[in-house]
Amino acid sequence: MPLPAKLERRLGRPGRWLGRAVERLVGPIQLGEDPFANDPQLFFDVILRRRNWANASFCCGAGSIHRREAVMEAALRQWSDAIEAEAGRDEASARRLTGETAIAESIKSAMRWQGALDTEFQPYKFHVSEDIYTSIALHADRERGWKSVLHPVPQARMLSPNDLLSWTLQRFKYAGGTLDIFVTDSPLFRPGLTGAQKLMYAATFYSYLSPIWNVIFLVSPIVFLLTGVAPLAGYSLDFFIHITPFLVLNELSKLVSTWGNSNSKGRAWYLATFPLSLQALWTVLRGKKIAFPVTPKDRQVGTYGRLVRWQIGVVVLTLVSLAWGWVAYAQGRHGYGLGAMLANTLWGLTNASSMLPIIRAAFWQPDAEFESEIVAGKMHPHQSKGEEAVSP
Repeated sequence: MPLPAKLERRLGRPGRWLGRAVERLVGPIQLGEDPFANDPQLFFDVILRRRNWANASFCCGAGSIHRREAVMEAALRQWSDAIEAEAGRDEASARRLTGETAIAESIKSAMRWQGALDTEFQPYKFHVSEDIYTSIALHADRERGWKSVLHPVPQARMLSPNDLLSWTLQRFKYAGGTLDIFVTDSPLFRPGLTGAQKLMYAATFYSYLSPIWNVIFLVSPIVFLLTGVAPLAGYSLDFFIHITPFLVLNELSKLVSTWGNSNSKGRAWYLATFPLSLQALWTVLRGKKIAFPVTPKDRQVGTYGRLVRWQIGVVVLTLVSLAWGWVAYAQGRHGYGLGAMLANTLWGLTNASSMLPIIRAAFWQPDAEFESEIVAGKMHPHQSKGEEAVSP
């Protein structure tokens, strides 16, 4: 909740004036915790903005500005390429049918004309992730050299999901749409993109493959605690001497690179959303079309325990395995060394605690005042940055 709104609750109109005065001095202040971790600042201000150097900042959502000339030229180029590709397929079919080694130019022209009539022209590709798709098309236009810039000042304000059902629909579209581009029309193999741009897009696709290793990460301590089979060759003193500096320096590097932005929530949700990411990945690999439902703008009534059943299962199974493992250690069973128990206990508890935010979100209910302020539009909504396509 914004500071002026919070103070207005307690002090009335003078409280709002006081809150606004404080924000003029130190900037916007939000009080309270967002149960859905809708914090765009880390993504826009740190991740996406820092791709400006590679001209790889892509459109994300409705808060963007494109030059009409850029979008139309990219559409014409893709339309022309689609016509040529279709004409090539028709020519190959005609050669197979007639047995001729070459087709007359007049017939080729007729094929292209028919292809132009059959191929629908559209200013952008209709896709569940048409925002990033459009950016890829513009970045690949090396001839014109369009540039994209993540603007540091919020250009639009949009509502974030206010319940886990709406949040799940939105994030499934994000994951499924991005993975569908990666599988069906990957920019990693598209001509026109620079090596740096391909690297930036590869990082985006890579992040949505997380369920593959996150499942292993979640299961490994459970397997050890239940069976005594360690995921590592040994938990010796040398292992802890080497792993501890690595973990500390890894955390310090994140603090420096995301200075002023907390990544603890994002890291927990990155791990906890493994069922959603797995479902999106499986849907794309089966060739199923990702649906295009609009994210609900109104809060859906109710709780959504069924949406977090796998996360609850991880927590329960981790706690049971911890109890089993320590009993086995007390009994002196083979494989249950003290070093391994300490490492996997910390590992398991970290995994379980990462599941808790999304579980709480499934059962979160706003108080009456909070919900009325959302409806009235007094709450600060999700902030989106503007992307501008400009000619060099």
